Amino acid sequence: MKISSRGRYALLTLLDLAEHKSHGFISLKEIAQRQNISKLYLEQLVSLLSMSSILHANRGKQGGYMLAKEPSQCTVGQILRLTEGSFMPVSCLEDEVNKCVHAEFCKTLPLWTGLGKVINDYLNNITLQDILDQNQSGGNYVI
Repeated sequence: MKISSRGRYALLTLLDLAEHKSHGFISLKEIAQRQNISKLYLEQLVSLLSMSSILHANRGKQGGYMLAKEPSQCTVGQILRLTEGSFMPVSCLEDEVNKCVHAEFCKTLPLWTGLGKVINDYLNNITLQDILDQNQSGGNYVI
């Protein structure tokens, strides 16, 4: 599994908004400068994120973006699924019902199912607030 730049930058953008939430709406220009990300690239990202109800957008001179939820309510799993899609390690597990003709007899299916569960559980249990707190304390994430 490899997270694309879109996923990494979406996470950095939302962390920036979480870190500066007391400033109200934040312009893309500010985020781009702080995170060293192209403003044009950020425009594409926030368009995707705004459709998901994770961001509030405000147009105009005082416009910008802010988190729609508290940082403690935004999980890394939720954010990365918006940009990356499923985290299942094999395609046959991406749908609600496994349509693979070999599923009934697949000896490796439990392995892939378990790996997908570990990945999703891990990412779903880390919030933006956890990352901000960890960054201040210098700690590590533990599975």
